[in-house]
Amino acid sequence: MSLRNKRQQGQHYEAVAEDYLRRHGLLPCQRNFQCRSGEIDLIMRDRRCWVFVEVKFRKNNHYGSGADAVNWRKQQRLKRAAFFWLQKQGHAIEHTEFRFDVVSLTGEPPTIEWFTNTLVEG
Repeated sequence: MSLRNKRQQGQHYEAVAEDYLRRHGLLPCQRNFQCRSGEIDLIMRDRRCWVFVEVKFRKNNHYGSGADAVNWRKQQRLKRAAFFWLQKQGHAIEHTEFRFDVVSLTGEPPTIEWFTNTLVEG
């Protein structure tokens, strides 16, 4: 599959994930935020909470789910990008409610799994 097709595929599944989250009450704010630190697929609001969403698609789960692909390194890039975005928007990290979610899509039509608050430190 060419890079262009992979990009289109990614955008398609991000739109599917966004629609799914909208139906569950989240409000979309931005898609594909990029900075030096990384990329955030979807930025949404769940009432007062900013939600930073990583979307992963897998044709099948032979090598694990899409959520399994969000390893520690990916989580750190996502966290740095989210902190940069919050700061750019004028939000103090210490006083802003936010969380990190993963939407995993598997198969066609996709089975959707939504994992909330996936990046927990400690």
